Amino acid sequence: MNNPNDLLRSLESLSGPFPSFDVNMLPETPGELFLQWLNLAIENGVKEPHAMTLSTVDANGYPDARVLILKNVVNDTFYFASSSESRKGQQLKRNPQAAITFYWPMLGRQIRLRGMVEDREDEAGTSDFLQRSAEARAVALTGNQSRELVREEELEYSVAKQKERISRDPNITTLNWRLYAMNVREADFTPNWIV
Repeated sequence: MNNPNDLLRSLESLSGPFPSFDVNMLPETPGELFLQWLNLAIENGVKEPHAMTLSTVDANGYPDARVLILKNVVNDTFYFASSSESRKGQQLKRNPQAAITFYWPMLGRQIRLRGMVEDREDEAGTSDFLQRSAEARAVALTGNQSRELVREEELEYSVAKQKERISRDPNITTLNWRLYAMNVREADFTPNWIV
């Protein structure tokens, strides 16, 4: 099939069966409903159910999106982390309005959240950084996030060098690593039967 239109239209979507969803049994807050749906995703074997798409806006007003890992949910505040020097970190500094999206195809569910993001400051960033695996900390310490990779060997060398630093000093951190909190202002939970 050479025609992209034919190819895309031949693919199945929302093919179910999906778990039921009772709109009469909604919890009080979006955070509570999210945690119910997250637990359902985990129980049903959804891979990486904590993977989320973070959407920000660049200096020219263009949307930008990438996949991150959700770190925590407290009430209606959703936490994620990144380097403040990354593209997303710079965009959030200029414009703290953002959106987070979760999509779990095997459940036929998506969640869209919008709100204001705030940097939780040095101590929270340091704490999150030290909770990461040594590999993840080494990658973050390379400082190559959002930069063009010319040769893969350069990245491998840089990561190996940072792993050595971590083995010598397990408590090494970087002030560029930030924990961000998005306070949800608008939430949209879409089950399988709404498209």
